[in-house]
Amino acid sequence: MPETSEQARTGETSRKVTRRKFILGVIAGGGAIAAASYKLITSAVHWQASPGERLITLDVNGMRRRVDVMRQETLAWTLRYKMGLTGTKLGCDRAECGACTVLIDDIPQYSCSVLTHTVRSRKVTTIEGLASPDGKLHPVQQAVMDKQGFQCGFCMSGFILSAVGFLNAHPHPGRAELARGVSGNLCRCQDYNKILDALMHGAEKMGRA
Repeated sequence: MPETSEQARTGETSRKVTRRKFILGVIAGGGAIAAASYKLITSAVHWQASPGERLITLDVNGMRRRVDVMRQETLAWTLRYKMGLTGTKLGCDRAECGACTVLIDDIPQYSCSVLTHTVRSRKVTTIEGLASPDGKLHPVQQAVMDKQGFQCGFCMSGFILSAVGFLNAHPHPGRAELARGVSGNLCRCQDYNKILDALMHGAEKMGRA
């Protein structure tokens, strides 16, 4: 018996519903499998890593903070992912770009190449700790805002901390001298002349402070 148009439409609807349910089922099943796999992998990694962790105390931005760290863990990782200080950026992660620069005992250092447990008796300052307790920005931070010295800002905190460390030791530099002082920092999207304009303005503000 020939299939009527009504029967054809009903059959097509059933096939569509079936295909839709099938696709949803595959997606849901794949998601469940992926979630279970992630849980197993995460548990395995945690199980392997936790015995090697040690609870240590760090002096970060003028505060004593306790944190569990692995012996091979870098300061950049600890600051970003365990202390929530995300102003410290991870760029190259091999001590070449300077985005992770922090001050350790007021000296600029790449935090991606410093093991966390080695700074237990030292003072660490990140970009979040430069401003005064009342919220007033450091002169170099304010100068960067005034001059709009950066474009995307990813490398900005590293440049600022390098400049602050350099200016603490060399309070009245010439432009070329300051350029050498922050030459360990790289920027992928901005004019270095504009960055130096901002940092030189910061040096002037520090000199008047």
